[in-house]
Amino acid sequence: MITIDSDRPMASAATRLRGKRAAVIVFSYYPSDPRVMRSARAMCRAGMDVDLLCLQHVSGEPRRERIDGVEVFRVALKKRRAGKLAYAFQYLAFLARSFLWLSRRQLTRRYDVVHVHNMPDFLVFCAGVAKALGTRVMLDLHDPTPEVFMSVYGLARDHWLVRLLRFVEKLSIRFADAVLTPNITFRNLFVARSCPPDKIEIVMNSPLEEVFPLREPADKVPSVRNTRAEFVVMYHGTIVERHGLHTAVDAIAQLKGHIPGLRFHIYGEETAYLREQVLPLVARRGLQDRVHYFGQQDQKTVAQAVAGCDLGVVPNLRTVFTEINLPTRIFEYLALGKPVIVPETQGIRDYFNADNVLFFEAGKVESLAARIQWAFEHPEEVQTITRKGQEIYGRHLWHREESRLLNLVLKLAGNA
Repeated sequence: MITIDSDRPMASAATRLRGKRAAVIVFSYYPSDPRVMRSARAMCRAGMDVDLLCLQHVSGEPRRERIDGVEVFRVALKKRRAGKLAYAFQYLAFLARSFLWLSRRQLTRRYDVVHVHNMPDFLVFCAGVAKALGTRVMLDLHDPTPEVFMSVYGLARDHWLVRLLRFVEKLSIRFADAVLTPNITFRNLFVARSCPPDKIEIVMNSPLEEVFPLREPADKVPSVRNTRAEFVVMYHGTIVERHGLHTAVDAIAQLKGHIPGLRFHIYGEETAYLREQVLPLVARRGLQDRVHYFGQQDQKTVAQAVAGCDLGVVPNLRTVFTEINLPTRIFEYLALGKPVIVPETQGIRDYFNADNVLFFEAGKVESLAARIQWAFEHPEEVQTITRKGQEIYGRHLWHREESRLLNLVLKLAGNA
């Protein structure tokens, strides 16, 4: 099994990785997927030659281009939110394309490491020829697929598809030489199901420090706020039902008489859930002058919006997946010195407690509204909580996580 020394300096790994070759495979878009972008760029900055295969987002997007040193190849497929069969077709089509692409290039490029990102888990088998020729394979489990499908499609734990996904997960982990995942609860879940403990490493979804630089909260805050002044609550991220935006809208509606300057700003890609549920709810609650949707923006624009808001909110519902997930957005708000309200779930409590974030009861409008009002009415206490939250985040800055990643890649490439 592979073990790593996470404290070894990145510079040492970078020096020893220079000239090594890596292939990255992801059923997503690049560079818009932050975890993929961070890891690919880290390997490239360490001196590796990095080729990356991904989906083509729009028809005019180049099929091949170089981004920050990463050679990007795009397949003319688009990820669509759809039913289970449609997802299966998309996954299998990309698996076939990635297998052919990687196998052909392996014969001439001889990659040292192949880094495969889920979902799907079985995408790791695109590296079959490469592995047979001696290349080491790293499987990056962003999310546990069975739990995602259970949450999205309302499947029971004993549903045949969930059992199949757990079996595929087991085979995929067995095939890989090393496994990555972003938080403690995910790691514990994979170990309990199928993964040897010394085969899996945590590399957290910490934001890039040049985009979300660590800033102190405001030095001075008023002991009592001006109720007429604008107070901006912000959400950014994927806009799907399990993330509970409708709950946040209802909470804003409850508070409009208590906080006249309250505003709710939403950033994220437009989805059917937004069009069919969230925006109609905004209209029914008469919140058109308080709730504003800004669409999907690049990371730098989002970071500027975070810097300008007063309070971040992660209004997740309680599902089998959100119970174990640790949203990256928590780190992004804390990085810029902003307080954040989060659901009290296992994935978050592994890192935070009531001293360093603002908890609410997942899915409960009244609980979320009460926490927003408390944050508005107690700025000094909120500032203290935010500073303590930043101390937790400071243990997981991206340069630390990057070192863990590169040390693992070095172990793999050294044995290729």
